[in-house]
Amino acid sequence: MFSDEVLIEELMYGIFVAKNWYAEISGPQNFSSYTSTLLERLIFKLAKRWVSGSTNKDALSAGKNSNKRGISAILNFLGEDSIDSTTIDQTTTEYCLLLELLKTNGIDGCISVKPTQVGLRISYDTCLHNFRQIAEKAKSLDRFMWIDIESFQFVENTISIYLELLKNYDATGVALQSYLKRSSSDLLHLLEEGAKVRLVKGAYRQNEANAFQSIDKINSNFSKLMKMLFENNGNTDIFAIATHDSRLINEAIELSEKFGTDKRFEFQLLMGIHDEMKKMLVERRFKISEYIPYGSQWLPYSIRRIRERKRNILLLARSIIQP
Repeated sequence: MFSDEVLIEELMYGIFVAKNWYAEISGPQNFSSYTSTLLERLIFKLAKRWVSGSTNKDALSAGKNSNKRGISAILNFLGEDSIDSTTIDQTTTEYCLLLELLKTNGIDGCISVKPTQVGLRISYDTCLHNFRQIAEKAKSLDRFMWIDIESFQFVENTISIYLELLKNYDATGVALQSYLKRSSSDLLHLLEEGAKVRLVKGAYRQNEANAFQSIDKINSNFSKLMKMLFENNGNTDIFAIATHDSRLINEAIELSEKFGTDKRFEFQLLMGIHDEMKKMLVERRFKISEYIPYGSQWLPYSIRRIRERKRNILLLARSIIQP
């Protein structure tokens, strides 16, 4: 079985084979730059499926479209791993503005923020300070804020920051990844604190010591964690099941019927993926939210989306040989 990196390399090779005429014409020095640019263009063709655009205006428009379909919006300004203070300050300001725009445009929705885009790579205190600014704005506008979870090295501090924020900003939630072996313990602790949790599978690579490597084990742990959420729903106001896996979605529906928690949880799905499933869930009167990213930093996010699903790899491969 190919690793994600090998699959991307195979795609790069496919571009080489399909476009080798360019190398003959322009020479080997220019081909490397051409190949990289072409791959980025091909990925962007796919990215338009799950990225609303480059500006908050694009995201707001997508959010309005979600609302028309009976779906709430979760807006995310793309970016991560920032160590530039100016960029971090601008990102913090953008999220505060985004909250105001959601309110003034009458959009049913909230925001979701990555810790490394508001300073976690610089320091814990920088990140907490910026999150407090955003959370204060969210509280003043009666809006919810989700905190995204990132790679393993940031999980401990992310959960710590979240629990610190939760003391003063109740309308705040955090994501948890089923591919991490530590997540069961983390979930127990979070539930004890009355946390709002979004359960996801996880989109970051991690070694075998810290993460399950097979999809079967990741799915099995997702089921286990999901059952914990439903069984302990009295300890939290809301929780979210964030997956496109129809088997897991059906399992969640069964658990909601068993534990009577249909009003206490929501399904969260990515923009542009499984729209028919979203429609079906809306028709069954489940609460649905759509994760809507925007911004110029679309490439790292899109690479993870491509790696998550074999179908996305195939779509990218097909676009190599199509005009």
